[in-house]
Amino acid sequence: GGTSQVVDMPVRIRLARYGHRNHPFYRIYVADSRAPRDGKHLEVVGHYDPKPEIDGNKHLGLKIDRVKYWLSVGAQPSDTVARLLGQAGIIPTPPRKGGGRPGAARATGRGFAASAASALY
Repeated sequence: GGTSQVVDMPVRIRLARYGHRNHPFYRIYVADSRAPRDGKHLEVVGHYDPKPEIDGNKHLGLKIDRVKYWLSVGAQPSDTVARLLGQAGIIPTPPRKGGGRPGAARATGRGFAASAASALY
């Protein structure tokens, strides 16, 4: 059928950048992972405005039923989209990986081990 061909290919939910210089605006869409960033897509499922509006919020619009459908047929969200969906409460919030200064994670790892050792003796 027509649907099987959609599931075979690696489908991702990700952002396409619109807007103009210094004013990014993203559409959240479902696309074949091989398609270019702003290229061919299967369906637009939302939009995301990373610039805080006057009310201080970053605007995120989602067609939640469609997002859930695509996740249910195996679409993989990109890291950024996974974070947005986590904030929206659609999926469990993914752990922040990276972020902060490089080496900060390693330093805390050492500090934790040292504090654990000092607690033992």
